[in-house]
Amino acid sequence: MLFRVQLKLILTLLSLTTVLTVAWAESPEEKGLAIFQEADQRDQGFGDFTSIQTMVLRNQQGQESRRVMANQTLEGQNDGDKTLIIFREPKDVEGTALLTQAHLDKDDDQWLYLPALKRVKRISGASKSGSFMGSEFSFEDLAPQQIEDYVYRHLQDETLDGAATFVVERIPKDKDSGYARQMAWIDQDQYRLRKVVFYDRKNALLKTLTLGDYEQFLNRYWRSHTIKVTNHQTGKSTDLLISEYRFKTGLGERDFDRSSLERAR
Repeated sequence: MLFRVQLKLILTLLSLTTVLTVAWAESPEEKGLAIFQEADQRDQGFGDFTSIQTMVLRNQQGQESRRVMANQTLEGQNDGDKTLIIFREPKDVEGTALLTQAHLDKDDDQWLYLPALKRVKRISGASKSGSFMGSEFSFEDLAPQQIEDYVYRHLQDETLDGAATFVVERIPKDKDSGYARQMAWIDQDQYRLRKVVFYDRKNALLKTLTLGDYEQFLNRYWRSHTIKVTNHQTGKSTDLLISEYRFKTGLGERDFDRSSLERAR
């Protein structure tokens, strides 16, 4: 009984410390950074995880096409995270794979394996703003997000779908980014990303991304089961339906080197 009381007190103090750290940030820039640092801190230590993703693409007329992908992610120790996305269905894209190695102090590396051509294509900086396999996600969107990738500014607090959120503007540091800026909504309870509005290089509204159906794993790590992107300029949309999360599966660096792209088929 005493242990439970002590644990509850510790958790309360940790929560209070987080609130005070964010509240005491002196400027909008410092507060925006503090919010994302807290969100990042809460997600550290997951090690690795895998999932299955169903991508639903819709054109302006509402016609749908579906693709199924396997995803695996490795947490970075002294650098950024690594991800590998492998298409499983339909047959015409089966074996196509995207490997991303995020970095803290330089541009991310991305490679796309095209089984029809039996070759690996490097995604250059200028190409990262392009559409990923015809979806409303860009290659840039699919790279693991690092704190160092943006400059932040807290704008206001706002209620979103009944939840109290922070609204933070973030500006990409990468000159090749397809975005002039982004507006992000972070819930104040668990520091989960709930919504992002993207503005293109001309600072015109481009698309909106929403995340929902969150589930907590290992009593700590929150993951969304539904991610939706709507392109306001084209009328197209893409849903990402995520299932079968598995954590700490034993993935290692060798599972994310360039040769893993061809092994993935």
